[in-house]
Amino acid sequence: MEKPQRPQILQPSGGYEKLVSYRVAKLLYDVTVRFVDRYIPVGSRTADQMEQAARSGERNIAEGSKLSATTKKLELNLTNVARASIDELRKDYESFLEHRKLTLWAPMDPRRKELSNTRCKDPDEVARWIQMVWLREMEQRTQAAEGPRTTRTPRTVKDRAYAEISANVGQTLCKIAMHLLDKQVNSQARAFEQEGGFSERLYKVRNEVKRQQAGH
Repeated sequence: MEKPQRPQILQPSGGYEKLVSYRVAKLLYDVTVRFVDRYIPVGSRTADQMEQAARSGERNIAEGSKLSATTKKLELNLTNVARASIDELRKDYESFLEHRKLTLWAPMDPRRKELSNTRCKDPDEVARWIQMVWLREMEQRTQAAEGPRTTRTPRTVKDRAYAEISANVGQTLCKIAMHLLDKQVNSQARAFEQEGGFSERLYKVRNEVKRQQAGH
């Protein structure tokens, strides 16, 4: 059976599962759910806020991709919403570290690049990477002088290390997702400028049909 031809007015849409930004945002959401379960008090505003921000990032990328066939403007808006949500989540991870006197990794910390290059596909792989970093750094952390603390700072060296590494992983995934979404927004904006939205394409297609009919 011959596949029906796609109307000229509709552009390709969907396929969001193939977007690298979506895959990173999905991983970020799954990692955040686990992080919240382990480190954030149940029922707290922060727990709800972090999960909602992570969910918003993932869902808005998907919804924007689905709508791209008919409305480039809304696709662009939803991608921007996704980016803003993930940026809020980044701030929550950084606040977690700050309030517990734990270290926020420097922008060029080699562990950031190592995490990115590992290409973790699911939260279990992320958990194994966190454990690997702890085992590698255990001796150094155990021998180091204890830094400043707050009432929220985990008590043991291991607990502090896991909390620090886990929060920095979440923050790093946020930064990666935001970088990818910045590129995606720029690409969508250029497409909108060059191709216009649904109304512009409808006008062009109608004119082309009229021209072809007039030529017969």
